[in-house]
Order: sequence, then C-alpha cells, then structure tokens
Amino acid sequence: METKEENHCEETEKQDIQNNPDIMNISLWLDDYDDIFSDFDPRPYSNRALSVDFLDEAKRAAKDKQEGLELNLLIKENLRDVKTEATIKNRLKSHFKKHTDEIKKEIKKAVTKGAIFVAIGAILMVLSTVIAIKLSSMNMLKSILIVLFDPAGWFFFWDGMDTIISEPKKAHPNLTFYKKMSQATINFTSY
Repeated sequence: METKEENHCEETEKQDIQNNPDIMNISLWLDDYDDIFSDFDPRPYSNRALSVDFLDEAKRAAKDKQEGLELNLLIKENLRDVKTEATIKNRLKSHFKKHTDEIKKEIKKAVTKGAIFVAIGAILMVLSTVIAIKLSSMNMLKSILIVLFDPAGWFFFWDGMDTIISEPKKAHPNLTFYKKMSQATINFTSY
C-alpha cells in the first residue's frame, strides 16, 4: 500500500516531467514490458533484443531533442515491477552504449580506410610525376606507367576523401540517437 507521502512524490515527479520545459523528455506508452522487446526473442529481459518499433518510436521522439534526455516509459500501475524495471533499464542502457561504441568504431574504421586511400593516391600521383620527369628515354614504358598511375592516383585520392567526409555524415544521425539515449535517464512511470 502506498503512503500519502510516496503518492505525493510520484504526483510531483509526474508534474515536473510534464510541466518543466527545461527537461528534455520522451514519454512512450507501454501496454506491458514486452512492448520494448522483440516478439521473436524468447530470452529474458536482461538479454532480449529490443523491438524495432520501440527503437523507431524512440528515434522519432529524440530527433529534435538535445542531449540530457529523460526517457519516461509509461505503464499501468498494476503491471509495474521494480525488479523487472531495473533489469530493463540496464538492458536499455547496455544496448544504447553498445551501439554508440559500434558506430564510433565504424566511423574510425572508415576514416582510417579513407586516409589510407588518400595516401595511396598521393603516392601514385608522385610516382607518375617522377616517372614523367626521370624516364625521358623509354617513351612506351613511360606512357604506360603514367596512364596507369595518374588515374589510379586520382581515384584513390578522391575516393579516400569521399570516405573520410561522407561516412561520418551517414552515421551521424544514428550516432547522435544512440549517444543521446545512452546518456538518458530512464524512468518508469505509472498511468
């Protein structure tokens, strides 16, 4: 049985969440805890895959919000279980943190690959220039090497620059979402 003081604290918390414009919050209604997780995954909540629908809703809701979010998961009072909620909070945090780290690794890998391509392209262009200057007597070999090295050098250089610039841009929306969510405060609230 809830005491008057606990009920007042919960009501005050609800009002703060709903009325405070400084708190960047996302509120999602749940029929039960299973709404957060994939229907096809029978594992316990601590290991279970998150629902694509849940993630899509969270992404839409977080899109225009800044960091420092509160994720409020609204569930009927009679369905709430504090122990289950603690497990779900840990699962959500680990999921968001894992994906943040994975996206950062992918970006780093793409930038490294792009830098290697830029270096290869620069080396090929320098070789082409050296060949053009040094090999004045071997016209046929000189022409073949220049024809091979010049376009290859430019291709590697521009492809590398494109990778360095475009891959982080492509990953940015997902990285931003997962970073926001990994730092978010997760609350379960009764409705």
